[in-house]
Amino acid sequence: MRGKWRAWSWWMRGVVVVLALVAVVSVPVAGILTALLVYNVGEQSEQARSRGKDAFWLGHAWVDGRRTDADIDGLAKLLAGTGIRDLYVHTGPLEHDGSLRDDLAPRARWFVDAVHTKLPGIRVQSWLGDIVQPEFDGLDVESAASRERVVASARRVLDYGFDGVHYDLEPIRSGSPGYLALLEQTRVMTAAAEVTLSVSAPVIDPLPGLHSVGIAVADHGKWWSQAYFAEVARRVDQVAVMSYDTAMPTRALYSGYVAQQTELALEVTPAAVDLLMGAPAFWADDPGHHGAAETVAAAVRGIRLGQTRTDVGRANFGVALYVDFAATPQDWADYRQGWCVTA
Repeated sequence: MRGKWRAWSWWMRGVVVVLALVAVVSVPVAGILTALLVYNVGEQSEQARSRGKDAFWLGHAWVDGRRTDADIDGLAKLLAGTGIRDLYVHTGPLEHDGSLRDDLAPRARWFVDAVHTKLPGIRVQSWLGDIVQPEFDGLDVESAASRERVVASARRVLDYGFDGVHYDLEPIRSGSPGYLALLEQTRVMTAAAEVTLSVSAPVIDPLPGLHSVGIAVADHGKWWSQAYFAEVARRVDQVAVMSYDTAMPTRALYSGYVAQQTELALEVTPAAVDLLMGAPAFWADDPGHHGAAETVAAAVRGIRLGQTRTDVGRANFGVALYVDFAATPQDWADYRQGWCVTA
């Protein structure tokens, strides 16, 4: 997730990792690009459409007093006729010790109540995030004390009436036992409260072992192994893949990348777990994200291709749009036309 803590150097590290991989394993660049272009080829099934289980990330303005009843009315109009069921509203960030400041979300209860009143059927989840160790001076998920404080923070936000907890802790390294322990601890609490536990997840290794190369070459945990992704998915109710910030330079390559990611995630996510593929409703132009290439339309094409080839009948599947304060009318048009079933 893009946030104030994500420095440009992080994206450069991702680029360095990709280049290093090419050098280390002697994979021709042309071969990699050709493979991604192949993923972008094919027909999209008409069954690969919204199941009414999509999601939308919302910024902090909805809970800190900047939004009004008129904004809720506007949100209701924006979501009408779409497949969006879940809203992840930014309620943190967590402190680096896992605690949550009392003054961050004074209007959280108002927002949850307003959505429940004016948008019946929409679930509101509390989005709690932070940067994590060892890549940053942040939260230590390997610490039992820190995990206990995170779970306590999650329990606190449920007192505002949220329908779930959405963790966005970055960058969790593939294989982290502490993160799995955190999810297990949190799920005990969310299950007892009968609410949803969801997470933002990075993309899966586009080439086997890429996460290990990233850590060894650039000390950068950008990717997860498919096996670790499966471990995470088994411990939550919903997983939203951040399938953007890929450094792909063209729309065709980006669509192919997303199609591949969709297939990899579908292969290992339990049928009962909601799998959502992210779509970039924001603009950026830097080494890790080419705005002209990474569009909602290109993401939706890749998602539909991947679903068509892997599990077109899957019920618990959707698209997650990031983010409300950057989304344009064109982003919404592309989402509606490409993914939502129209009358």
